[in-house]
Amino acid sequence: MSKIKKTLQMLSYNKRALINFELVYKLISVIIFIPLFLGIFNLTMHLTGYTYLTFENIFSFLFHPFSIFMIILLLILMTIYSLIDISSLIIILDCSYQKEKITAKEAFLTALKKLPKVFKPQNILLAFLVLFLIPFLHFGISSSFISTIQIPEFIMDYIVSNKVLICLYVIVVILLCFLLFRWIYSLHYFILEDKNFKEARGQSIQMSKKNKISDFLTIILVQITTSILYVLFILIGIALIILFNKVLGNNILGNLTITLIWLFIALSFIAYTLLEPPISYATISFLYYFHKTQKKEPIIHIPVNHREIKKQNRLFNIFKVGIAFITIVCGTIFTYSLLHGKYNFNIEYVRTMEVTAHRGASAYYPENTMAAFIGAQELGADYIELDVQQTKDGKLVVLHDTNLKRTTGVNKNTWETTYEEIATLDAGSFFSKDFAGERIPLLSEVIEFAQDHNIKLNIELKPTGKETDFEKSVVDIIKQYDFTDKCVVTSQVYAVLENIKAYEKNVKTVYVMSLAYGDITSLDAADSFSIEATSVTRNLVQKVHNTGKELYVWTVNTEENMQKMIKLNVDNIITDNITLAKETIAKSKTSNIIQEYINLISNR
Repeated sequence: MSKIKKTLQMLSYNKRALINFELVYKLISVIIFIPLFLGIFNLTMHLTGYTYLTFENIFSFLFHPFSIFMIILLLILMTIYSLIDISSLIIILDCSYQKEKITAKEAFLTALKKLPKVFKPQNILLAFLVLFLIPFLHFGISSSFISTIQIPEFIMDYIVSNKVLICLYVIVVILLCFLLFRWIYSLHYFILEDKNFKEARGQSIQMSKKNKISDFLTIILVQITTSILYVLFILIGIALIILFNKVLGNNILGNLTITLIWLFIALSFIAYTLLEPPISYATISFLYYFHKTQKKEPIIHIPVNHREIKKQNRLFNIFKVGIAFITIVCGTIFTYSLLHGKYNFNIEYVRTMEVTAHRGASAYYPENTMAAFIGAQELGADYIELDVQQTKDGKLVVLHDTNLKRTTGVNKNTWETTYEEIATLDAGSFFSKDFAGERIPLLSEVIEFAQDHNIKLNIELKPTGKETDFEKSVVDIIKQYDFTDKCVVTSQVYAVLENIKAYEKNVKTVYVMSLAYGDITSLDAADSFSIEATSVTRNLVQKVHNTGKELYVWTVNTEENMQKMIKLNVDNIITDNITLAKETIAKSKTSNIIQEYINLISNR
């Protein structure tokens, strides 16, 4: 108990500095370093000529000379970022051990002074230790992230069936932990005692010689305990939210209950990511001082020159202004890019499946109308699927059937009717009297709406053979609104896709198929494929992905079929039930234990 008490004392003495540093540093990492990482990664893909990564081409991408250079650059940046984080925590904890107050700014500036040492040749192996410590000492955070990544079933089957591979993997992990864990105190010697990394490693190995197992178990136990307390906090919080809702009679919160639960989980996770690193490093720092005292070694503290740091206030203020400026610029660019779908790694098995609203939110609104498109956007669809036909006077209207009778009651074909006539028709009453007067929109109107609301379009062309420059007209409108990167143009007629590519190769095309048999990937005019759900197989998905193309699936309306498509790892579900699709995908990315717990509490 005395060990736990002393560790908590180290955490609490300069708790304000710890919290301020972690909060600001992690915020900066989200706003600056994540966009920087994404930018470098996307730039690397662009300059090496890769638009898509699969298991088929990942190794050729990684071993490209430019990729190797950029990977090394990213590792250096990650090492620098992590080292400043770790160094600052160690410095704050060292001051706590001495019962000396320190601010987050002082810790950061002191850590920054240590940075040039990293680039000396004798300290090159420091990067390996720092990168090893990231997942090892952030056990809860790492495991939470890793649990959201779905490992392909065929890989899992191969691993499970190959006992030699499992044994080899376990041996490698154990050896790596054994080797690097002996260096666990190296950073304390490196930062606090100003030793080079070779000397620091030697001292760490000596210190941990008789304590490897006990120290390892102590650190692991602390992280497991922290993780358990975090989970218990989450479970108690969920129970209280649900019980509070029941006390109110389910009338006040209603459908907001699930939203509140996931908001609570998200905020709790943010708090956990701020608290877990200081707890881990406080444990190591305590063990470091404990062993030092046991061995009667002198404890050398890092000198924090408060006066000198105060003199640097002007320089630091300039630094803060610079960081603030970079943060605003990077944050703005990142937010804009995120909202406009610019960040898309397109790496197989790490992608987020997208949902397309079939003819808009057609389960609740009349299909292919602005009401249906507005509804789809409000329900959170990633894409809106719509059908385009050409009128007698060459206008592009959004309509599925060639004949107007089913949706408007007028028994005429689109090619026999001018837009002036079509604009007067009621396209809502067939669905419900509540939508009487709803009109058939122009393609340009829908693109304007999508542009304003940051939603992508799946534009299906329905040729009748009566059109004039059909494909060209569609592409011209897309280009007019600068919408090329935010839509796909699809058709069940392959010649339509060939015509589009001949006119404008940058427009992304999708071949819509009811049946897929044979090598469909040889169809060069199709950038991707949209297949009827019953024709989709694991082999087909893998084959399409391995050529760098995507697979859309239609029309998937039941949870059972949605779950099947998720397991098959398709890219996009086209559905009439947007809400069910979004919820089913969210469940697949979430711990089943949490979901079952919510169901259990809710039913009591």
